[in-house]
Parts: sequence; C-alpha cells; structure tokens
Amino acid sequence: MTTENKDGFSTRAVHKGRGFAGTTGAVMPPVFMTSTFQKDNPDGFDYTRSGNPNFRLLEESLASLEGAQFATCFASGVSAITAVISCLKSGDVVLAEENIYGCTYRLLERVFNKFGLVTRYFDLSQPSHWEEIRRQKPAVVWLESPTNPLLKVLDIAGISAVAAGVGATVVVDNTFASPYLQRPLELGATLSLSSTTKYVNGHSDCLGGIVATNDTTWHKRMRFAQKSLGLQPSPFDAWLTTRGQRTLALRMERHCANALELARWLETRRGVRRVSYPFLPSHPQYELARRQMKAGSGILVAEFDCSTEAALEFCRKLRLFTLAESLGGVESLVCHPPTMTHAQVPAEVRHKVGIGDGLIRFSVGIEDVEDLRHDIDQALTAVLEAGGTKLRRASASASPSQREPRAKKSRSIGSSQ
Repeated sequence: MTTENKDGFSTRAVHKGRGFAGTTGAVMPPVFMTSTFQKDNPDGFDYTRSGNPNFRLLEESLASLEGAQFATCFASGVSAITAVISCLKSGDVVLAEENIYGCTYRLLERVFNKFGLVTRYFDLSQPSHWEEIRRQKPAVVWLESPTNPLLKVLDIAGISAVAAGVGATVVVDNTFASPYLQRPLELGATLSLSSTTKYVNGHSDCLGGIVATNDTTWHKRMRFAQKSLGLQPSPFDAWLTTRGQRTLALRMERHCANALELARWLETRRGVRRVSYPFLPSHPQYELARRQMKAGSGILVAEFDCSTEAALEFCRKLRLFTLAESLGGVESLVCHPPTMTHAQVPAEVRHKVGIGDGLIRFSVGIEDVEDLRHDIDQALTAVLEAGGTKLRRASASASPSQREPRAKKSRSIGSSQ
C-alpha cells in the first residue's frame, strides 16, 4: 500500500480531487467546459461524453473514499441505477429489498420489465428470507441500507456472503450513509452506488451519481454505459461534487450528531408515537447498525399519532426545516412521505409496511441543534394546541419492524426521493 493510500479519509477527500494544474500551479482545478478535445492529446481525452478531466478527478477521489479500485460518475443517482440495470439481460432475476428507492422500483417495473427483466421483492432485514437468494439464484441482489424512508438496516456482509455462494452480484445503494459512514465493498458487496446529489455533494446545488467497484468486468460495463447511454454528468456538476466531497467528513459528523440528539429528544416528546434512527437503542437493527456504520447519518423518521392534515400542518409551521423533496444538504429539510414521496401508493399498502399518515422524514442539517429542536418544538406545540388535530401519545404501539415478519414475497413501495 502506498503512503498516499494510507492517508486518512479527510486527507484523501481534500487531496485526491486535485490535478490538471498544467503550468498555472492552480491549487483547485478549473471547470473543463469543453465538449471535445484535440486528437491524440497526452491525457487521452476525445469527447466529454466518454471522459473529461472533471470526471476523472471526481472518480479518483470517490474511488479512494469508497475503498474501491474503480469508480464511474453519472448525471444523477437514477443514471447510476440505469447504468447498472442496463447491463442485465432478458430473463435475469433481480432480488431486491422491498423498501427500495422509488425510482429504482419504477425503472425495474415500468422500464426494464418490458424487456424481460424479472424483479422479486423481499424483506431482507429478516435473515429467514435470505434463503430466497439460494433458491432463486438471481443475477443481482439489490440492497439499500438504511432504507428510504423507514431506515431499515440490512446486514450487507451476511447477505453478500449468501449471494456469493450463488454467484450473484450485490448492489448496495449507499446514499443515506455515504462512504464516510459505510463502505459496502469492504462488507462484501460488488457495487457501491450513491446519489452524490445528496451527502457527497452536500449543498443541494447539483445532481450526480457514482458506482464504485473492485470488479474489473463491472468497471468496464460502467464505462460502456456512461458513454453508450449518454449518462455522463456535466463538467460543472462534476466539479461541484468534487468540491462538496472535500468536506464530507466534517458535514457528516455534524449531521449525525444533530440527528442523534433530535432523535433522543423526540422519543420523549408528547405527541410522538415512535422515532426511527439507526443509532437509537430502540431501533430494531441497532446492534447491526453499530457494527456496520460509523454513525447513524442525518436522516430520522418520526411518526406522530395524527391525521394527514395535522402532519402537513406541522410541516408548514416549521421555520428552519423546508418542506421539500431530497435530502443530505447542509440545510434541514422535512418530507411527509404519504403525500409526497409515497403519494401514489394506496393507503392500505403504506399502512401495512408502517408508513402511517403521521410519518415525517427529517433530513437534519448542520445548523445549531438547539435551534432545530426549538423549531420542531414550537411547530409540534402549535399543532397539539390546535383544535381537532387529535394528536395523542401512543407509546404502546409497536413499530412495524417489531411486528411479525410478513409473507416472503411482497411489493416494493420505495419512495421517489
């Protein structure tokens, strides 16, 4: 191992995204806003769809942070997902966690299904369901941990070991954790995929995606997909993402600290039915999360015992949490999955898996946590005091993850962001 590769995470985040200074000595690389390059240039570039200096710098830095030999950047998280799925063939089986990202579900069911790709969904937080991997021998096992929005934590190492026994590729959507908190390749996964739009960039100002791997064959497939399907980002978005990832460790530490403090407080707050956060001892996979992740990330879910109208009223009364899609930026955001990310899912299906009318997803930013707590407190107090909202304490209710396991096969109800 070289001295460079022994450097710490933040040192690599700062220094691996630099280069192409030329004769200027520029400390930060410029944006290479060019569609084409002079033929036979020393760096081997020809056309930005198939490579650009900004892509190369981002890919080198994120490969290092993921503990990977290779990484390929894409225009968005969905572009990265598309690149992976496009490598499969008619008749292949994808075995997926039931609570996957909604756009992944949409791609599998409404785009690739018509080309003969078969996807089956299971609650993979239950080890008893891993036997389906051996039985069905899928081409790909598609995981997401923590999941969106229920924050289920999956045993990546355990599932990867089972998948390896049948020669299945394991894909882990690592968006909610980021490579600072969790490195799926070190746990046995074949591919680590992220929407860099979220934590890696961290500033809600560009889109991007990445697929990291140590598998040479999959790396070649990703390069082919980037070029052949036109899935590349813009040079400016790649530059923004490279700039953003330099502070990933610092931001994630603050996101995690703030989210954990708010989660602990919310567990004691009147009007809150349950709180889900991977590093709360009450989380069903708490011990696994502690083994697998460095910290619990900046997303927490709280279910208020209230109607949809009261939940939306709460969201609108927040001052520092913006009611919006997406997550992972320095600013705090709030989302009401039943009317936003899961609006098209029938209510009975949402309720069956634990997405109640009062479920709120918080993307906790890096603001002063006292201000965030005060903001939630004032909004919740206002809703509690308002007539007819019927917010009440329901601490005796079991969380969905504590209920009996459901039937092995079920439909995914992933969210859109």
